[in-house]
Amino acid sequence: MSERRSLHETGMSDPHGKAWWNIPDYFHSPLMFYMEEDQEEYIFGPEDEYLRRMEVHSNTLIQLERGFTASGQTRVSVVGPIQARLWVMNMITKVGSQNTFDQTTGKIMLLRIRSQPLSEQDLKFDPESGSSLWFPD
Repeated sequence: MSERRSLHETGMSDPHGKAWWNIPDYFHSPLMFYMEEDQEEYIFGPEDEYLRRMEVHSNTLIQLERGFTASGQTRVSVVGPIQARLWVMNMITKVGSQNTFDQTTGKIMLLRIRSQPLSEQDLKFDPESGSSLWFPD
């Protein structure tokens, strides 16, 4: 049985032991995308109740800029280790998907990030499909 290790335990940092937020490269080119207000509230909770926990569990910083577009969409910016950024974006994309399987997978991912830190296994990424290979235990 493989042991699940959190990002903190895996040293999501540089070889010299710096914490991820002390590595300038993690702040270059943030991932930016837009979401509807109802989806934002579903994911981050009323009054962003889950935002801080999600940031801690994913080793990212997530900035929400409400009403950014004329139609009222929220602009979301994510910085941090690239694998973690991609995981967060993938989870949000899947939660908002029209595909039932992807939406269900996204909801499971959402529950995971709210409840515990992401592990190395969570962050495995399939570049061909552009999708996380995340499956619950």
